[in-house]
Amino acid sequence: MNTFITSAFLAVIGIAAMPAAQAGELWRATGLEQPESALFDAANNRIIVSNIVGNPGEADGNGYLSVLSVDGKTITQHWTDGMDAPKGMAISGGKLYVADITKVRVVDLASGKLVASIAVPNAVFLNDMTADQSGKVYVTDMLGDAIYRIDGDRPELFVKDAALASPNGVFADGNRLIVASWGKGIKPDFSTAEPGGLLSVDIASKVVSPLPGAQKFADLDGVVAIGDTIYATAYMTGTLYRYQGGAAPEAVAHFKPGSADIGTDGKSILYVPLMNEGEVAALKLD
Repeated sequence: MNTFITSAFLAVIGIAAMPAAQAGELWRATGLEQPESALFDAANNRIIVSNIVGNPGEADGNGYLSVLSVDGKTITQHWTDGMDAPKGMAISGGKLYVADITKVRVVDLASGKLVASIAVPNAVFLNDMTADQSGKVYVTDMLGDAIYRIDGDRPELFVKDAALASPNGVFADGNRLIVASWGKGIKPDFSTAEPGGLLSVDIASKVVSPLPGAQKFADLDGVVAIGDTIYATAYMTGTLYRYQGGAAPEAVAHFKPGSADIGTDGKSILYVPLMNEGEVAALKLD
């Protein structure tokens, strides 16, 4: 498992670089260490960033969280230490939930103190997180074709389905979860036999449905929705896609490979972690 993850991400780093995004870019925060996720904390008007610092699948104790201002300045580099390889995050009930390989870390949102670790039975590689309107938290298991749900401190298997095709990004949107799939048949270099796409999971019925026109087009990582528009990143190429109303996904920005779990202020700004560059870029949407 660890060897697989290491070789995969080393291969990604070696991919030929594409031009950095220019149009709409507001700022870049630098000095981060493999930033995987950037989450907007609306209540405190700040951005929380997860730093992996090493092998994304290794429990090495190197991972930590940072806090940025909304203009991209570092407020606290080491806000929460004591993690392994933190990735996606979600906020619920005054707490921050962080995916960390096979555990979900719980952080007090006011102090940044790590207050609990929730072991998720049978989890392989937990990745992105989101919270629904009722406060329940969801976390994808990319290498387990599963999504788990956490209610308070109790984890449960929410859905396990091959149709999820290595689910990476997840975003709660009303009565559904929007899922960004990496794809099927992951190879040692993290490319796929079949690229991923965008899916919808009905929260009540747990039925997995493909979003029309958005299948088998890229190895997707992060995903968010603003109104009726969905944005998703493709880690392997650094492409940011926009998807609306059943039309084919449109590439709207290009970064170097490594664009990961995006965040948003819910209005007009995206926060894009550039994992291989140690940066987070803020984009103003059209």
